[in-house]
Amino acid sequence: MNNSANHQQDSLPSLDAASIKRVKEGVAAASDRAVRYTIEQALNRLEAINQGQTEHQINGSVRRFVLRSLIHTLFRVRVENLENLPQTPAILAANHLHHIDPLLLLAELPSQPYYYILGDARTLYNKFWKRFILNFAGGVIPLARLWKEEVAVMEAAKAGRQDLAELAAAIAQNVPTGGDIQTLRQIDRIVLGILAHGDGMILFPEGRLGSTEGKLHLPLKRGTVIYALRAGVPIIPVALIGTHDLYLRKELIIRFGEPLHFSPNAKTTRQEVETALEILQQRMIALLPSNYQEPKGIKILRYFLNHIFW
Repeated sequence: MNNSANHQQDSLPSLDAASIKRVKEGVAAASDRAVRYTIEQALNRLEAINQGQTEHQINGSVRRFVLRSLIHTLFRVRVENLENLPQTPAILAANHLHHIDPLLLLAELPSQPYYYILGDARTLYNKFWKRFILNFAGGVIPLARLWKEEVAVMEAAKAGRQDLAELAAAIAQNVPTGGDIQTLRQIDRIVLGILAHGDGMILFPEGRLGSTEGKLHLPLKRGTVIYALRAGVPIIPVALIGTHDLYLRKELIIRFGEPLHFSPNAKTTRQEVETALEILQQRMIALLPSNYQEPKGIKILRYFLNHIFW
């Protein structure tokens, strides 16, 4: 197993029936030609930026209108402190509670600068309607990688769980780890190219879905601050509130913090990264509610809305 997989073993999830079902769906998506083709085409378009070509972007206002039409039909959305967003390139660092989060952010951000999201490729493209909307809306950098549930399945199979042996073999055969040097360098080129061309990035520094409203999954990943330091752009901490459990007309909140400015450095030191990461962590925590209470009452379409975005 490669280093990427080894790093994930620190906190592997339990393998209940829901986790195994998710892994099977993930393997199916990794094996789907349509998913693979969509990922390949998206990365090719993004690589063109670094070769001096102008990417064909859908008009930012049109993208915002399409996604807002979808989100606002289903939910009530409140945006707080939007004035904290600069009109120049920046990295938005948001907590992550649900697969709706990228769509929610893209739906509410101003049309300029044009923001891109770095997200899990199979989660973004695993359903036809997602591929249709995201291909139309644009602004997605698909990241191919192993899920922690998949690593857990492979480890369990190695430990003797024969019922998972076939699934583990399918993971090894079909799922890219995302941890090889070539892939990591490609993502770095794309992200830094986007920022250099005057556009913005949305990143989820937790590196996975959180499980509790108002809590961050720590420690945060270092990539967000490394990109900000290397590109010389500010980080905007963002709190997403209410997205963990969805139902019709629920209020979802996006809360923007004040920009964090750091001295740019193309060759970052470990101390610089750790210091910036600590500041970002504190600012993100400060934006989150300390005593979030899930609304009571009838929750219409709860099961449907919690699963349609997975």
